[in-house]
Amino acid sequence: MFEKISEVELYRNNVISLSKVLFSTREGKIFERDVVRHLGAVSIVPLLDDGKTVVLMSQFRASLGRPLIEVPAGKRDVVDEAPELTAIRELEEELGLRCSLLIKLGEFENSPGFTDEHSFAYLALGLSLGKVAPQSVEEMEASIVTVDLSRVPELISQGLISDAKTIIGLARTADFMARDHDQRRMLYPHAWPHGNFEQLSITDASGVSEWASLLASL
Repeated sequence: MFEKISEVELYRNNVISLSKVLFSTREGKIFERDVVRHLGAVSIVPLLDDGKTVVLMSQFRASLGRPLIEVPAGKRDVVDEAPELTAIRELEEELGLRCSLLIKLGEFENSPGFTDEHSFAYLALGLSLGKVAPQSVEEMEASIVTVDLSRVPELISQGLISDAKTIIGLARTADFMARDHDQRRMLYPHAWPHGNFEQLSITDASGVSEWASLLASL
């Protein structure tokens, strides 16, 4: 394998840092790589109590110069905050939604060719109205988009959904919905609240019917 020799930080802000890292091979050959260090992130798939409708957002992305349809997400920028608590906070800040149940869909590396950013993906169930609190001008101008899970492959093929974390989250959500109860318990850990998974079902939603009826006006 490769051995890390040294790392020199070239730049840092409150989210990322850029480092020059030196490695050696088994044969002693030295090579360098530029690596972006990242705090990490969470992403959340909010699912209505019909078990098929997900709530996404269309948000401008400066790096692309255009909006993307995405699941709500956020950086792990609060010191020592557990990822599931970050997910709950980001869901309410970006979409004004609370959830009574959070399921862990998995973890993934965002773009390991240049960054160590590591993300946690969650499924949010039992949705109810909270208080939206956008943290950026992009979030202030974002709009809500609802999508039927059955249309996701078509929307990906058409290029209407191209964001990686969104594709991962929606694919895992579709798999979760296709599993029976025992498979869900085994493959998808109950992330929050900590307790008996069997006490909460896919349709256990507090206030979600009222929220769904108001969705068009949000």
